[in-house]
Amino acid sequence: MKKKNNLFWDIGGKFLKKQNISEGTLMGFPCLRADKAFIAMADHRTGDLIVKLPGDLVQELIQEGIGQPFAPAGRTFKEWVRIERRDRQLWEKLMEEAENFTTVGC
Repeated sequence: MKKKNNLFWDIGGKFLKKQNISEGTLMGFPCLRADKAFIAMADHRTGDLIVKLPGDLVQELIQEGIGQPFAPAGRTFKEWVRIERRDRQLWEKLMEEAENFTTVGC
């Protein structure tokens, strides 16, 4: 799989060392999966992080101006948020949240 988004895959490399995490694709975007659940992906066009989180956290991130709704083809996904800002600590924290959210039972 072509890894264009260095920040995503630098962080993702840490996750890929875990037994239950693997690479995949979702809607044509490279992604990380925890078991069979999608947790995060990199927009191959912009490099943005797109991450699956509880809906209330998604809304909080949007309200604080940290994230934007993820709405491919005009349909908003309530448990997904787009993060444009390149912030390693933020991305790692959100990807950890996503892993916990999907493995604990979303």
